[in-house]
Amino acid sequence: MIKIDLATLFPAMCETVLSESIIGRARKAGYLDIRCFHIRDYTVDRHRNVDDTPYGPGKGMLMQADPMYRTWEAACEARGGHRPHVIYMSPQGRTLTQQRARELSLMEHLYIMCGHYEGVDQRVLDEIVDEEISIGDYVLTGGELGALVLIDCVARLCPGVLADESCYEQESHWDGLLEYPQYTKPAVWHGVAVPEIITNGNHAAIARWRREQSLKTTYEKRPELLRAAPLTEKDKWYLRTIGWTDDPDDGSRTG
Repeated sequence: MIKIDLATLFPAMCETVLSESIIGRARKAGYLDIRCFHIRDYTVDRHRNVDDTPYGPGKGMLMQADPMYRTWEAACEARGGHRPHVIYMSPQGRTLTQQRARELSLMEHLYIMCGHYEGVDQRVLDEIVDEEISIGDYVLTGGELGALVLIDCVARLCPGVLADESCYEQESHWDGLLEYPQYTKPAVWHGVAVPEIITNGNHAAIARWRREQSLKTTYEKRPELLRAAPLTEKDKWYLRTIGWTDDPDDGSRTG
């Protein structure tokens, strides 16, 4: 069972999200061990302040190194002294991908730090952080929303959280492609019928249709993904029929 610790100024907000839906049920069932640590609980300031003005010119407040470090120490102690893999949510970090989420889901213990205000004193980042992760090239008011995205992305890949591995192995980005379109009842809605091929019971034909639709969707929406996707000769033949080219000068070609 993976252990995930979250250092935050807003534990109640995070707990609200992490206690709902699939993640909440998995926690109750014992498949996930997620704990929130309130950074203000580990400051020695009598007013529970965790920030101060930065050195040098500039506006805003910066989170102090000591409360962040003490929170990390408390989390390590609560886990029997085990040092976790420490992640700092930052717009300067490596962009989160499905592949990185898969790698993180195999780790025993993650510790995620959420900054706020203008960020965090660089000294504590240098001392304890193993990697910085971003959920996109934009800036949020704090790290909590990014951390919750990261936890959701990682946790759903852990054993027992979803009903079966097929629940995520056929999704977008798992094999480098986007997912094929899906349909449910009714068979006809607003005059549009579900494609007949997926209702005829021919599993081989359905599998091939889904593969082609996945290729088509990727080509139309995210053609750059095709560069690294593991494509068979049959995949390439189909893609060429819809306009794709493996010309070296074409941005959508494979590697």
